[in-house]
Amino acid sequence: MKKILSVAVLAAVTATAVNAAPSHLVRNNDGGYTVNYDYYEKEKSGWYIGGRASLSLLNWENEYDTDAPNSEMLDNESYTEVVFGGGLFAGYRLDYFWRAEVEGGLIGSHEHDDVGTTFKLTIPYVIANAYYDFANGFYVGAGAGIALPTVKWYGADFVGGDDSERGVSPMGALMFGYAHKLDYNLWLDLRYRLSALVGPEHNRSFQYVEPPYDEYDISNKVGLILDNSISIGLRYEF
Repeated sequence: MKKILSVAVLAAVTATAVNAAPSHLVRNNDGGYTVNYDYYEKEKSGWYIGGRASLSLLNWENEYDTDAPNSEMLDNESYTEVVFGGGLFAGYRLDYFWRAEVEGGLIGSHEHDDVGTTFKLTIPYVIANAYYDFANGFYVGAGAGIALPTVKWYGADFVGGDDSERGVSPMGALMFGYAHKLDYNLWLDLRYRLSALVGPEHNRSFQYVEPPYDEYDISNKVGLILDNSISIGLRYEF
C-alpha cells in the first residue's frame, strides 16, 4: 500500500512540475496565461547610457626622499580622505544575465597644505566593466582600465621642477550593486566599488631654509591608492 501511495504522490508531483508555468507567465482567471513583461524586457539585449555621482574614501601614502641635511626627519605620510566624484557610462546588455560597459569620470580631487607647501591629488579614469545581473535586482561586476592620477605640488621654497606631474596607471575594480526599475526604460542604480591604482612620482628642487641656502632635490612618490566608493546613478535603456 505504501508503495502504491508513493507512486501516486510521485506521479502527482511530476504532473504538477510538467504543467507548472515558467516564472515569466502569470495565470489569469480564465485559466490562460499572461506574459510578465518586466521579465521579457529585462531578457532582451540592447544599448544603455547613464551617469553616476559618487562619494569615495581614498587611502594612500606619500613616500618622500631628499638629499638635504636632516633628511632622516622627513617621514612618509599616510592619508585617508573623503572626496566627491562622478562619471558617465555607456553599455550593452548582452542577454538576461550579462552587461558590458565603458565608464569614464573623476574619482575625486583632494588638496591640503603642509609646512609651507600645497599638495593636490586629482584622479580621472576610464574603465571597462562587466556585470552579472541576478533576477532580484542585485548585481556583481569587475572592471579593468586606466587611471591618470595627477599630483600638483607647489610652495614658496621650491625653485625648480614642474609643479604638476601626471601618471598613467592600470586600474582594477570589483563592484556590487542593486538596480531598481523606475519606468519602462529608466533604472535607479546603487553601487559599491573597490578599486586600486598607483600614483606618480614627483621630483622638485628647493632652497634650504638655513645658510648657505643651498638647493636640494626632493621627490614625492604616491603609493598604492585604494578607492572605496558608493555611487548613485540613473541608467536609460533603449
